[in-house]
Amino acid sequence: MTIKESLTTLPQYILPHHFLSKIMSKFTHSKCKIWKNLMISQIIKIYGVNMSEAKEQDINNFASFNHFFTRELTSGARPITTVENAIACPADGAVSQAGLIKQGEIFQAKGKSFTAFDLLGGNAETAKPFENGSFTTIYLSPKDYHRLHMPIKGTLTEMIHIPGRLFSVNGATANSVQGLFARNERVACLFDTELGPMALILVGAIFVSSVETTWHGVVTPPSIESVRSWQYQENAPVIEKGEEMGRFNMGSTIIVLFGKDKIEWEEQFKAGKKVKLGEMIARS
Repeated sequence: MTIKESLTTLPQYILPHHFLSKIMSKFTHSKCKIWKNLMISQIIKIYGVNMSEAKEQDINNFASFNHFFTRELTSGARPITTVENAIACPADGAVSQAGLIKQGEIFQAKGKSFTAFDLLGGNAETAKPFENGSFTTIYLSPKDYHRLHMPIKGTLTEMIHIPGRLFSVNGATANSVQGLFARNERVACLFDTELGPMALILVGAIFVSSVETTWHGVVTPPSIESVRSWQYQENAPVIEKGEEMGRFNMGSTIIVLFGKDKIEWEEQFKAGKKVKLGEMIARS
């Protein structure tokens, strides 16, 4: 851990993560026109947000900062790959890591890792289909589109809300906090697909005021003390490739898991690569 990473990370251990996120939620959902327009204009300026892609481009028409942050894009702004057997990128962002799950371990950064078992809430049966499988971790920055879409068509089987801290998920923290993504509060969505089980894990972070899915609405808050889950059997949602499945109210990270030998990541799809929703990231 470098000095810079230490200064960025160590204070986070004592911060009241959930309390700060509640405060941030009040600010980001405020409908005060002066306040929300100031926040929106500053984010656009600081991060270089491309508003030409947004379906609504006049900041005065956003009800709140959060409404802007989860803005819808214009039709065709993110075409979904039509290449045969292609896996589509589920989000805009940057690849934190991509590779194989080795002996249950998922690589995080700089010798740090976490297990699929821990990531999925400590259930061995849930983690078993992903033994020696494939994973990717994609980080969404403040300038990115914050809705999440399906890499392939899937039928929802289970959703798991797993309690945890809310560390930042930026590069400095990922390099410093062991098991970061399995320590933060998260929502794991399990699907049956033509390639077998697939998991999409929506990882919370400090100031991420909520995580939503299209079939459930807001999953978190509330924050919880123990794992809770929902089973989907009869009338389970079926979501097509490229369709929206969830969103972050403020930015964070999505992790994708596939089973053994089910997909192969594209050669250029590796840590540090900037990606866009819908582009091909792997083949089955």
